Amino acid sequence: MTDDIKKAGDTGSAVHIAHHLASSDSFQSLFQEGMSLVEETAMYLDGNGREEAKQLPRPASLAYATESMRLTTRLMQLASWLLLQRAVNEGEMSREQAGSEKNKVRLDKLSTAAGGPTWTDLPETLRELVDRSSRLQERVVHLDKMLYRKDAEQVEEATNDNPVASQINKLHAAFGKFG
Repeated sequence: MTDDIKKAGDTGSAVHIAHHLASSDSFQSLFQEGMSLVEETAMYLDGNGREEAKQLPRPASLAYATESMRLTTRLMQLASWLLLQRAVNEGEMSREQAGSEKNKVRLDKLSTAAGGPTWTDLPETLRELVDRSSRLQERVVHLDKMLYRKDAEQVEEATNDNPVASQINKLHAAFGKFG
């Protein structure tokens, strides 16, 4: 393994473990876990979850509605990311296309009220689904950063070489996209 890394270093090309991981059996396992969690959550929320929610006191009922919406949103965002990555793995789209599309997917801004005042009043199954989805989110965010960090670094390096582009990017960051 060290020889492979040295050879890659000698030619100036880096070995991208993340790309191998994203197309490996590990990704397939992550994909299956994510899709199974989506299905399990949908079945729970449409079945036992509905019944459990009806029996909750008003504050917990409101927390249930809020948390189930957050959970559903989180899982849909994760499923979108997983489907994009699978499309790349199967050659249906390029990594650049997926990178552009994945900008519509929000992985970092998905929160949960775990530990809040009504958290312990929520049904145990809902809390477990939220916890599992949060752990899945952490793993996907980590893989996403590994896969797409180099692209961001290349853009930053190109910008650093071009003072005008650097200033324009600073303006975009300060005032948002204009024109």
